[in-house]
Amino acid sequence: MKKIFVAIMALMLFTTTSFAQTAQTTKAKTEHVKKDGTPDKRFKENKTAPETKHLKKDGTADKRFKENKTTKSAPAVKKAA
Repeated sequence: MKKIFVAIMALMLFTTTSFAQTAQTTKAKTEHVKKDGTPDKRFKENKTAPETKHLKKDGTADKRFKENKTTKSAPAVKKAA
């Protein structure tokens, strides 16, 4: 009788520990969120990059359009005095 009781208790202990939920909290996920759990857009890591409207077939940005071009400053021209 004692062996059966010990076996049942061991089985109960094993089942309660195997169904326990593990808490996985990371600093990056909980650092900049609002009360409802959505990411706070005031912080840089939560903002999304601007989407390009015009893409080529391979998925890269089409540089023929203004919003996809990168701006370069022109070299300064020195005047002779």
